[in-house]
Amino acid sequence: MSEPFSVRITVRGYETDVQGHVNQSVYLNYAEHARWSLLRAAGISQAELVGGGVGPVALETTIRYRRELLAGDEIVVTCSFVWGEGRTFRIGQTVAKADGTVAAEITAIGGLMDLTARKLVPDPRERFRELASDPALFGL
Repeated sequence: MSEPFSVRITVRGYETDVQGHVNQSVYLNYAEHARWSLLRAAGISQAELVGGGVGPVALETTIRYRRELLAGDEIVVTCSFVWGEGRTFRIGQTVAKADGTVAAEITAIGGLMDLTARKLVPDPRERFRELASDPALFGL
């Protein structure tokens, strides 16, 4: 199995709370940044999604905090898609310090919404396969 897609980020001071560690909501931003970076790397832009009448939607997100992150920390955020048979898919992500210490584990359930019908497309895996120039980044 290949390594999951990843992006590097430097924790910025304004992302921290009064205790000096990364605010909980910022982890969601890091996860979202990694997901959009994977889409771009796979050859899918936001404009192409909207032009194709679809858009990704988050249905559920769980964050398990492991270690604190501080301003200036260099982190790596991974992103792996896990496909089932239905209208939804899972995304597994980790936020880790440069030394490999896992700061958070994020799991999400998502779907791909038909923007006209306002319903999830029946086979998001096939739609991503059609849209991507590099579907292997999605594990396809």
